[in-house]
Amino acid sequence: MDKYEITNRIEKFAPLETQEKWDCSGWLVETSKKDVNKIMLALTVTDDIIKQAKENNCDMIISHHPLFTVPISYKNIDIYCAHTNMDLAQGGTTDCLIKELGFVPSLSEGFLRYVDIEISLDDLLLRLRKISPNLRFVKKSDRFKRLAFCAGSGSEFMSEAYLNGADAFITGDLKFHTAVESPITVIDIGHFESEIFVLKVFGTLVGSNIIYSKEQSPFRY
Repeated sequence: MDKYEITNRIEKFAPLETQEKWDCSGWLVETSKKDVNKIMLALTVTDDIIKQAKENNCDMIISHHPLFTVPISYKNIDIYCAHTNMDLAQGGTTDCLIKELGFVPSLSEGFLRYVDIEISLDDLLLRLRKISPNLRFVKKSDRFKRLAFCAGSGSEFMSEAYLNGADAFITGDLKFHTAVESPITVIDIGHFESEIFVLKVFGTLVGSNIIYSKEQSPFRY
């Protein structure tokens, strides 16, 4: 497989120029070879993921999260990531989460996706706990008409969600002061749990000769 043909597909879906200025999506490690035989898909590149890739004879890794520093031991395998550009893309990270929950987005705005649906807190928590049994939340009401979603670390978008009419905000890595100050119900389902489904997008874009890494949240409860 031509690795550049594969990354071109990803960049057509999630253009690199849309990534945040602080981000480093794209090639993290680019070896001299053009063709790859097998690709591992991972949320985060770690020592264990590198080990898994080598054990499964993968010569390329495609991840969601970037590496801001690359260990020397990683530099003999191609590594490519699509991070905030994939978060912003239609059908990207947050859309994958919403689809997994059985909802349909009614509005997309930047990193946020909105779902207009009348639903009780209990029914919403029931759905969310199927993918995040250890979620935590701050309750402000029992029923909702508009849900806002941001996969990953979305605390900074709580006010925007509220101003756009959301009465519940679902994200990961919820910060303490965001929870204290929130005028609406906020639910933290975890960073890992909210983003892991995006690997299905990478799988569709790559198409064949892929293997999904074995990953889990680093947190234990």
